[in-house]
Amino acid sequence: MDVFWHDDVLRHDTGYGVFEAPPSNLLETQTQHPESSPRLINMRAILRNGPVAGQLHWHTGRHATRAELLRFHTDDYLSTIEAADLQGRRFSSTTLIDTGGLAGLLAAAGTSVAAVEQTLRERRPAMALVRPPGHHAAPDMADGYCFFNNVAVAARAAQAAGLERVAIVDWDVHHGNGTQEGFYQDPSVLTVSMHMDHGAWGASHPQTGGVDECGRGAGVGSNLNIPLPMGSGDLTYELAFERFVEPALAAFAPQLLIIANGLDASQFDPNGRQLLTMNGFNRLAQRARRFASEHCEGRLLIVQEGGYNPAYSAFCLHAATQGFLGQDSTLADPLAYMPPFEARSHEDVSALGRALRAVGWEL
Repeated sequence: MDVFWHDDVLRHDTGYGVFEAPPSNLLETQTQHPESSPRLINMRAILRNGPVAGQLHWHTGRHATRAELLRFHTDDYLSTIEAADLQGRRFSSTTLIDTGGLAGLLAAAGTSVAAVEQTLRERRPAMALVRPPGHHAAPDMADGYCFFNNVAVAARAAQAAGLERVAIVDWDVHHGNGTQEGFYQDPSVLTVSMHMDHGAWGASHPQTGGVDECGRGAGVGSNLNIPLPMGSGDLTYELAFERFVEPALAAFAPQLLIIANGLDASQFDPNGRQLLTMNGFNRLAQRARRFASEHCEGRLLIVQEGGYNPAYSAFCLHAATQGFLGQDSTLADPLAYMPPFEARSHEDVSALGRALRAVGWEL
């Protein structure tokens, strides 16, 4: 597998506060923002030092050009981000850019483009190990730690290179609202989001992530939301992927599969409560690899999204990476003492199937 990295992704400084919120003068010490460099430094380290290391080929990414960003984002929005880079700006209580942080944003988007160019050339999996994440970023709005939508910019780059149909599957714990918004009327990009059923969360995230958000106009039927109950766990996620995601992908017949590889659905993530384990991510990744091999001539792009436990997220990434190589995880889970929660898995997936069929999905 080819892995793309650029040191500038570490230049995006999100500072300290009350977890993701601004600092409080009631506290003696503040905590580092969850979307910070240590999480990615650990991810890079475990891929270099773990059992998978010998199967990875490392490449240096690059910055995105303005023209590449404009394939998805608006010109006015890019100007807003460029202006914010000069003096810093907090776009919401959780989402901020520091002076000079634009380099990190450009590196994340451009490294994702470099990785997609590689998988188009070589027809084998390529990974963009980047931050900040991107799936909440709409064409004209920042949200949820995200500024440039890395998977969307990569999808548009693939289409600019000649592909007609691209599928994006997002298993981050949160709904990929920015990706949905940008392609909501576009039948050439299938967007699939598997997420905790959290609903909308304000002006920057008005989308609910519900099953009824299926697309608009020509894009009807090209946006599939799979909202999952809190605490779903490994089995529910894999059943949902098998019963809903794979049939939707097969019907769409993409030439490229992009995975928005959020790891914050893990059982130890401070931002998620979905109880996935290392093995759960490995199983999902194996299914993605198998589909890309059988239906996309091997074209598979993995772009890092969430994952905010700076230690356990790295272990989950290693397990997923082995899955993207078609292998079981061989690295021991350091926190494998939580019992699996599977009592409601089949019932929850059946209920979701009924809800999807009620709004027109034939899955």
